[in-house]
Amino acid sequence: MQSPPPSALKERLRGEVFARRDALDGAFREDAAHRIARRALALSEFRDITPVGAYWPIRSEVDPRPLMEALIARGQDVALSQILHPHLSWRLWRPGDVLVKGGFGVREPGPDAPEIFPKALLVPLVAFDRRGGRIGYGKGHFDRAIAALEAQHPVLTIGLAYAVQEIDDVPVEPHDRLLDIIITEAELVRTTSA
Repeated sequence: MQSPPPSALKERLRGEVFARRDALDGAFREDAAHRIARRALALSEFRDITPVGAYWPIRSEVDPRPLMEALIARGQDVALSQILHPHLSWRLWRPGDVLVKGGFGVREPGPDAPEIFPKALLVPLVAFDRRGGRIGYGKGHFDRAIAALEAQHPVLTIGLAYAVQEIDDVPVEPHDRLLDIIITEAELVRTTSA
């Protein structure tokens, strides 16, 4: 019996892990965001990197805002992703900036915010494995963004997730970019790809 193609496996896994992530209690998610932020802030290789690209949270994904605000407080610039389908642009962000509704309903800076090119990325995900494999929402925005930034300079990629999002093996396709580090509320995973 022939196994399904990686894209079909990803779609099945995406549904299963979405259900696990969506089932997490709101108070747990809020506490997890702060625990994840503390772990990220303690990373020595992340301390002096600027600018840092981030995302505005949607659905039940890890809220990076406590981390983003702490990075700014210690002097690092933070940029939010702006969807210019099929690509991402990165726009400078400060707490309190007015955000607009962008592609796919994501809140993002307006086009007047300065464009910057991050040297580290906080990456949302649906599922991950210990190799650094990641399943996202299936549009490939972050994979393309990582590839474009890597063509300019090295990029530290940090996935933010809840421990329940871990799976044994992410089906990896040629366009997929493996993450360097994954941080959950339970641990920091230095992936085998790093």
